[in-house]
Amino acid sequence: MYGRVQGVFFRAFTQEEAREMGLRGFVINRPDASLYIEAEGEEKKLTEFLERVKQGPPAARVRDMDIQWCEPAGYEDFQIRY
Repeated sequence: MYGRVQGVFFRAFTQEEAREMGLRGFVINRPDASLYIEAEGEEKKLTEFLERVKQGPPAARVRDMDIQWCEPAGYEDFQIRY
């Protein structure tokens, strides 16, 4: 995820949205100022989750997203990684 996505509480927003929707995975800031998310759950919920994170928290501005669909990794919860 690219744009103004660091320093605007995006990771906390992402975790809250994912947990609310019953999704599992993680979110992490990358050194290039982008954000990386892995999420797994029901396809319908993942699609809705993508729409929510496109909006992001109020101070965020999402410019672009690179979306890849993969096999589930078996995450237990949705975490913020550092």
